[in-house]
Amino acid sequence: MNEKILVVDDEKEISDLVALYLENEGFAVYKFYTAAEALECIASVDLDLAILDVMLPDTDGFQICKKIRERSTYPILMLTAKGEEIDKITGLTLGADDYVTKPFRPLELVARVKAQIRRYKQYNTPSAPEEKDIITCAALTMNILTHECTLNEKPLILTPAEFTILQTLCQANGRVVSAEELFHKLWGNEQFSKDNRSITVHIRHLREKMNDSFERPKYIKTVWGCGYKIDRI
Repeated sequence: MNEKILVVDDEKEISDLVALYLENEGFAVYKFYTAAEALECIASVDLDLAILDVMLPDTDGFQICKKIRERSTYPILMLTAKGEEIDKITGLTLGADDYVTKPFRPLELVARVKAQIRRYKQYNTPSAPEEKDIITCAALTMNILTHECTLNEKPLILTPAEFTILQTLCQANGRVVSAEELFHKLWGNEQFSKDNRSITVHIRHLREKMNDSFERPKYIKTVWGCGYKIDRI
């Protein structure tokens, strides 16, 4: 079955072009120019990924992102205006997995879509777990095949990006992992800058879900000037 992609952008030329490139790759595209139409689709279609423009005529892409995260964990890519760092941070805070800055190359967007779907499928393909597929770290247990995580034996619902960060920290066995290393785990060879706050946002989101404290963390600890770690226990 072809993966179902939601594309929402009120700039008709952009949404039509994105849809064309995705359809040429075999994806089933659900294309809309308003948030209202997109929300109806979200409620009725079992989607595999969403591409959301931030600026829409009836609301913004952040509200759509928030609605998706209330019911689903499939990847979300946000389309942001060039230089609008706050849009990127807001989207990541609400549960988006990646962002693409306008203007963008359609082939780059398609590559990011494929990478996100590949990661999501890897996490959600049922399979009998082997010992190497189960990570136990402190009170955390992670199944990297099924994308399931528990904390103190209670389910922890994570986005693919959050899961990747937590998995990386756990597999580091107490080693400090830099923000740059975590960044490249998520976005490959994209340029990293020290003022990029995307990892900080994801870490904060993880701490909130884990009921962890920034001042006195039990799990994710900040090593100032170096990165983050989870002590091996």
